[in-house]
Amino acid sequence: MFEALRYTQNSVMAFVGAGGKTTALFKAARELTTIPKPEIPNNTVLVTTTTHLGLWQARLADHVIQVNSESDLRRLEMRLPSGVVILTGEETDSRLTGMSSRLLEEIQCLAEKHQLPLLIEADGSGSRPLKAPATHEPAIPEFSQYVVVVAGLSGLGKRLTSDWVHRPEIFAKLSGLNPGDEITVAAMVNVLRSREGGLKNIPPLARKVLLLNQADTIAIRAQGRVISEHLKSEYRTTVISSLNKNNVDTEGMNIPIENQGNIHAVVEPIAGIILAAGRSSRFGEPKQLLLWKGHPIIRHVILAAIKAGLDPIVVVVGSSGQEIEKVISDLPVRIVDNPEWINGVSSSIRVGISSLRRDVGGVVFLQADQPQTSYVLIEKLVQAHQETLNSIIAPLINGDQGNPVLFDEKVFKDLKMLEGDIGGRALFSQFPVQWLTWQDLNQLFDIDTPDDYKKFLEMFPDNEEKS
Repeated sequence: MFEALRYTQNSVMAFVGAGGKTTALFKAARELTTIPKPEIPNNTVLVTTTTHLGLWQARLADHVIQVNSESDLRRLEMRLPSGVVILTGEETDSRLTGMSSRLLEEIQCLAEKHQLPLLIEADGSGSRPLKAPATHEPAIPEFSQYVVVVAGLSGLGKRLTSDWVHRPEIFAKLSGLNPGDEITVAAMVNVLRSREGGLKNIPPLARKVLLLNQADTIAIRAQGRVISEHLKSEYRTTVISSLNKNNVDTEGMNIPIENQGNIHAVVEPIAGIILAAGRSSRFGEPKQLLLWKGHPIIRHVILAAIKAGLDPIVVVVGSSGQEIEKVISDLPVRIVDNPEWINGVSSSIRVGISSLRRDVGGVVFLQADQPQTSYVLIEKLVQAHQETLNSIIAPLINGDQGNPVLFDEKVFKDLKMLEGDIGGRALFSQFPVQWLTWQDLNQLFDIDTPDDYKKFLEMFPDNEEKS
């Protein structure tokens, strides 16, 4: 769960919304206790609330500790218990209350000092799948580094009443619906993208993650993907899941998503990096500028990346940078110069990775001398990554590794450590590789010599449409 949320260790993550936020919080907390930390013997994960927790939620933790003063925190610090630890105020009316903002800040300092994860339930929803926030909601601490906005897809198709929506009158105003109307995908999108709805009170620098829960059928998952597409500008990551209270502590870490059974997809930006910095010494002239179907072959590679939905698309140039820029300047790409291109492909990989935005969840490396690259193959790589978040996903064609290859963001730091004329293939022995079987042998062909180019034009005539 924590990997799907793209949580980095020892950060502060707040959960808001409705439709499973408590379940998601405790599932992530339980998994975080399993991460080996040689420097920290007890793997403590702190959980607290800015609103309240039900007594049933206390059963999901290993320890429940009341904190009413700074001296209580000092005693806690002297003997940190292992496991999931709820820090709460007093118990009233079958609820565990939250704490003052001052004590919350002290808890955050304690977590930072001891490098502990801190997860915060920062909203209430009355156990409905959907909600809209009131004036005082959600109560997200300013120091939150991640905010997970949860929405229950089981509310789709239901009537906009208090049976399905917490604060239905506010939801109606934000969604454009009238009370009693059927709740549609468009209505959910309107609420989740509203600064008075899903995005309300999120600190400016916090990473925004959308968790679309209760995706219990294929049809509902498809609706979740539609919602994620509409909201890709607002949320860094969208997780489509089917969580329930019975499985919050049954999964460990490092389990592929498809084997967890309740995380169906993680939708996030996947970049494309086109390596076009080489001198083409074997060919004798810049291969990137060779013509096919009336256009330089590098344009065909870029158009395949665009059609597959990669974003951003970075073209790393070097030896023939000015000439290449002239023929692609009208395309929605970022052109990055590699002044050290002569040191080999690893230098272009480092330049490309370093140019990416922080919100990118993975990257597909494309070769500038493979204009026949299928956008469908790129889409399949991205889809496989959404379902598994595996480190490396590569096509397997007739028993051989093909191109392009997708690398997850957790591999980026290793890609930037490559040296010399060596590519990402060097990491195949360091990380598990997910192989995607692909039947088109033509995807193995690349252009290295004039004879290769001649053969390529025979294989792919100018009057043939590329698929």
